Parts: sequence; C-alpha cells; structure tokens
Amino acid sequence: MLNFFDLDLWEEIYDSLYRNKSRTLLTAFGIFWGVFMLVLLMGGGKGLERMLVSELAGFATNSGFLFAGTTSEPYNGFSKDRNWSITMDDVDRLRASVPELEIVTPNIYCWGKTAKCNNRSCDVTIVGIFEDYMKVDDPKITNGRELNIIDIEQNRKVCVVGSRIVEELFPDEADPCGKFIDVDSVNYRIVGVSGKSANGISIGGNATKTVYLPYTTTRILYNRGGDVDVLCLTARGNTKMSEVQRKAEIVLKRAHFISPNDTQAVFKLNTEEIFNMIDSLFSGVSVLVWMIGLGTLFAGAVGVSNIMVVTVKERTTEIGIRRAIGARTYDILVMIMFESVVLTLMAGMSGMLLAVLILQAVETAVSGPGTVTSFQVSFQLAVGASLLVALLGGVAGLAPAMRAMSIKPVDAMRDE
Repeated sequence: MLNFFDLDLWEEIYDSLYRNKSRTLLTAFGIFWGVFMLVLLMGGGKGLERMLVSELAGFATNSGFLFAGTTSEPYNGFSKDRNWSITMDDVDRLRASVPELEIVTPNIYCWGKTAKCNNRSCDVTIVGIFEDYMKVDDPKITNGRELNIIDIEQNRKVCVVGSRIVEELFPDEADPCGKFIDVDSVNYRIVGVSGKSANGISIGGNATKTVYLPYTTTRILYNRGGDVDVLCLTARGNTKMSEVQRKAEIVLKRAHFISPNDTQAVFKLNTEEIFNMIDSLFSGVSVLVWMIGLGTLFAGAVGVSNIMVVTVKERTTEIGIRRAIGARTYDILVMIMFESVVLTLMAGMSGMLLAVLILQAVETAVSGPGTVTSFQVSFQLAVGASLLVALLGGVAGLAPAMRAMSIKPVDAMRDE
C-alpha cells in the first residue's frame, strides 16, 4: 500500500522532478495557467455581478413602471398619433381592477430645475412622490428620514435630496438636514439625504441630483392637476410583473379609448426582466469561463501525460530493478500516478494562489465608502478546482503508469 508519510517516497518524487527542472516547469505551466485563468475569470465575473447587483439594489425586484406614449392606431372615433395622459383616476382604477398589484403609486417630474443655497447652485430634477414609493425604490437614506404620510397630507415644503446636491450646495456640511434650498423661488427644508448612486436604475434622471418632494406639494406648486407622469407598481407574492403589467395596460387602454393592439401607447419598464437578463448574462459568462478554463486544463493534462511517458521511458531500467527485487505492478502504478498528481497539484495550487492575490488586489482597488463587493471565489469552488486538478493528474499519469506496469524486469534491465 502507498504510504503518504513515507519520506523516501517524497524524496524520490522531488529528485525525479528536480533532475529535469526546465521540463518540469514547462509541463506544470499548462496546469498553472489553466487554474489561474479559471479562478481569475470566475472571481472577476462574480465580482462584477455583485457590483452590478449592488448598484441596482434598492429597487424592488418585482416592480414595474408605466408611461403614457402616443397612440399608433385609430380607435373608437379617435385618430392615431393622439397624446394622452395617465391620471390619478387611473391609480384608483388599477387598485380596484388588478388585485395582483400590491402598490400603485404615481410620480410627477419637473426636469431642468436649479436648486440654490448660499450663493451656490446645482441643476436638479424634481420628483413628486407618495410615501409608498419608498417601498418601490429605496432611497438608501444616509442622513435624516424619508418623506412620510404627514408630509403628504399637510402639503409640507420638505424634501429628500441626492448626494451630489449636498456636495455642491453644502460642501462644508456633514449633515445638511434642517437646511433650506431654493427651487423656483420656493424654500424647501431638507429632511433627508439619499445615498443612491448614479449608476443604478433611475427613473427620470440622475438619482444623486434628484430632489424628492411630497406629491401633493409638487402638484400644487407646479399646477399639475390630476396628471401623472409615471405609474409605479409592485406585484404581490410570486406574481410575475410582466403578467400584472399586461392586465394594467388593458385597464388603462380601456379607460382612455386606446386600441388593445396599440403597442406604442403605453411604455413599460420591468425590473424583473432586467434582473433576469443580468442573471442570464452572467450565467452565460460562467459557462464560457468554465469552457475556457477546462479546455486549458485538459491541454495541460495532455502535456503532463506526455512528459510522464518520457519519464517512464527514462526510468525503464530503474523500474526493471524494482520489479526484480519484488515491487508489485500496483506499486509501480501508484508511484507513477502519484508523481503526476503531485506535479499537477503543485502547479494548480500555484495558479490558484496567484489568481487569489490578484483578485484581492482588484477588490481592494475598487472598494470604497458605501461599496461592498467581493472578487474572491467561494471555498466550494476552490475545493472543487483542487479535486479537479488532482483528478486530471491521476488521469494524466494513468497511461504512462500502465506502460510502466507492462515492462518486464528482464527487458527493462537490458534497456540502455
């Protein structure tokens, strides 16, 4: 039986590999490079996925948005190219007609505005919201609080502002809550600061330069009446948002005399589809990475097998002597295969170590305040890669070991 704690065995393997240093290094490089690329690409892909998901975090994964477009078909006496608007009455219709909807909340937008304070100014977008919009799009409050139902009911002139607004208007303030900003000659008291970044999903503009106001305040000050710019929806339970949006679209078309076949009258955005697309994209990337990594590993294993054949040829006399003094064919088989496994494991572990160090450096470089991501591979993947390398080493050494077993002692000792 093979004794893994036999120092003579390890010394013999070391001598065999060390005698041909250049050949050993060149052979091991194929396995090294395969494991290195596999771990590096897997870790990098997972890190990018985590970063992207982190940027998109805050939006409910079962949320959807409806916008009024322009009709493309004549219907019920109305001509095509007709403009129409979503209204507050539609909010009540959808709540009553589509029970699968959990939240139906309207937004109104005012673009191209300027916020001022202390002789400083900043271009902003005004968004009028109800308090339940925070359940659709989490503002990630870093200071202060969110807008609440009291702000809505009392038409308060309060706001939640994006981080970029704070940087431009209050560069010396750690917490601007309680300060006032002037937009269109109206003063609003800041009650909260949003920590959303500019890279995630944003409806209507850059989240870092958005001023969130109570819906009722915005409607009155900008004389918007009952018009709504965007309807924000979330679905109950495991209901698919795409199905709920279709039902909501039917209700809106029926109420506004729009053809059921009109594909341009209602614009839809579905975060569920966005997240599914991201999952599909990175699943495809993972498959491609595995194909590249495994292909390189198999190529390296072929190289190891070829070198082990040469090694067996060079050690024919030695093997013959071993057989002559009583070594079993099993001992010869295990000796050759173990040498192959050791070579591939050393190369594989070296490649994995270098990849982990590079991933750690990348993770340190991209990490910053508010950024939580990891470019490291999982422990299960590391163990799986190690077992795969050991298996490939065994397979690579099998054919040369079988050849060594077939050598007859008399013939081997005659070999020169």
